[in-house]
Amino acid sequence: MSEKRLMKGNEAFALAAILGGARYYFGYPITPQNEVTEYMSREISKVGGSFVQAESELASVNMAYGASAAGGRVFISSSSPGIALMQEGMSGLASIQAPVVILNVMRGGPGIGSIQPGQADYFQATRGGGNGDYHLIVYAPASIQEAMDMIIRAFDIADEYRNPVLILADGMLGQMMEPVTIPKAKAALQGDDIAKAKPWALTGHKYSRDRNAINSVYLKHDKLEDFVNELWVKYDKAEKDLVEVECLDIDEAEIVFVAFGTTSRIVKEAMAQLKAQGVSCGLIRPKTLWPFPYKAFEALGPGTKCVISAELSMGQMIQDVKLAVEGRYPVGLINRVGGVLLSAEEIVERSLLFLKGVK
Repeated sequence: MSEKRLMKGNEAFALAAILGGARYYFGYPITPQNEVTEYMSREISKVGGSFVQAESELASVNMAYGASAAGGRVFISSSSPGIALMQEGMSGLASIQAPVVILNVMRGGPGIGSIQPGQADYFQATRGGGNGDYHLIVYAPASIQEAMDMIIRAFDIADEYRNPVLILADGMLGQMMEPVTIPKAKAALQGDDIAKAKPWALTGHKYSRDRNAINSVYLKHDKLEDFVNELWVKYDKAEKDLVEVECLDIDEAEIVFVAFGTTSRIVKEAMAQLKAQGVSCGLIRPKTLWPFPYKAFEALGPGTKCVISAELSMGQMIQDVKLAVEGRYPVGLINRVGGVLLSAEEIVERSLLFLKGVK
């Protein structure tokens, strides 16, 4: 029988990483994700793993760089300004094709900002804050259970694509408590198994293989161009194979909302209120922010009057929404920033005003 527990989000995220086979965690405390670091410091050693509290986020991501290059399953976490400090390292991880799973429990910004929930790291996550041509694979859970399932799956995706995978949560999801069903643990690779499963890893000569080298410097421009083109083969594959999206009632909706993460849950409350007033509405909820589910917008029905992006930012995901809509419908924004959450009532009021303006 599956085990069920009432868990705080941050602790559930950390447990999911361990269940996903993570045996190396390098962290630095920052609100609102401190419970992740605390949980890992207490629990990962019980499964033979290693916990290191780094002296900074810069140290954390570079420790992850080394452990992943040696074939380990590595988990790191932080919150918005800490993730900003890790951006150079993330570009490096992508360049050596290191499979690391990264958790961002977002808070308000810019700069140090607040410790309240936010979603203004969308550009940072989907466009990449580091240098060069690369992508992170980005998942956006809307519940603690979904976050656990995504984190466990993320380790397999990271290994398959040899690429960093980012879980984009927020302070509300990290701090709330919900009942969860504990997923089954995956076996963690050790010793000879790592060398067999990851022939590219720096596991040493004792496994009777040719010398390995992991390189991130290409001084000859043609070599770097060839390497970037090779990276894009797997990114093109990811855009075809990894898109995940939830679509609700979009074929007959006057208003189609687009929202991710915890904001989508508030949007669903607003949709129920709108439907009670006789307004038909639907929802597109991207579960992957990169790759973004552009094709989901092709299913919008002839009765659609407008598309509204609901987000805790000044309007970042709305750029992808406009690309997906391709000018076929008016696109509006309902937002709050600074750690202030949207309410269902505010979404109802502002969406009706927008609908009235486009009719």
